[in-house]
Amino acid sequence: MTVVSTPHPALPVRDKAATRALSPMLTRLAEERATGVLVREHGVLHLAEGRVVHAESHLAPGLDVLLTAHGTLAGAAWQQAAARTPGPLHAAELLLHSGVLPTGALELCHLDALYDAGYFVLAPSSTPGRFRYDHAPRLGPLPSVPVVALERETLRRRLLLHRLWPDPAADSAPLIRADPAAGRTPGAPVTPRQRAVLDRVDGVRTAADIARNLGRQAFHTLVDVRRLTAAGKIAPAPRAPAPPPPPHQVTTDPDIALLKRLRDALEAL
Repeated sequence: MTVVSTPHPALPVRDKAATRALSPMLTRLAEERATGVLVREHGVLHLAEGRVVHAESHLAPGLDVLLTAHGTLAGAAWQQAAARTPGPLHAAELLLHSGVLPTGALELCHLDALYDAGYFVLAPSSTPGRFRYDHAPRLGPLPSVPVVALERETLRRRLLLHRLWPDPAADSAPLIRADPAAGRTPGAPVTPRQRAVLDRVDGVRTAADIARNLGRQAFHTLVDVRRLTAAGKIAPAPRAPAPPPPPHQVTTDPDIALLKRLRDALEAL
């Protein structure tokens, strides 16, 4: 006799991809192929037909800095393009059409700036994001990226930084030189890239300031900052102590004071 065994139905598996979405709103906008601007605490993402076409953050150098810092593009050329267009994305497209820059160089720099700023835009936020629909923008000649690709790269970068040094305090604070005796990996060599960062640590500049000064991507600068922190070369500047509260002063409402005097006078009669 042949016994036929029916396999048990597979247990439901939680969709890991769904739990890794950094912004449910952004995921929904991608699904509906929305066009407009997503505004978050640390920057903005420009969407066209559900794809990310541009990103901006005050924590990352803009496309203009990355293009002009090392002679890829003359600063005057960018300024002229920016003066004739409503924003950096349109300025880049104008430069592309005019042939001022090689197509490949501009596209690569545009993607570098997009992923760099996008990393900070998708950082954990204490305020809700908001989206402004705009049906005027469209997919232009510069490359765009799917939302899932930007989120995947952002997660990869977060994990890399955590592995280098898990404390993110140095990412945003002014940086200072650390006590050499506190080095966690004595004798660890400082690379030329790290030396350029270290030379700009002055107790005032943050990692974002150093990245802008060097004309480098902010995330790459964070990698150097975390490594230098792990090696005990630099540290976040200690926060200034909060000013003491003003001395407590008892304020009395004039009407209440008048009533008290009247009551005292009546009691004295």
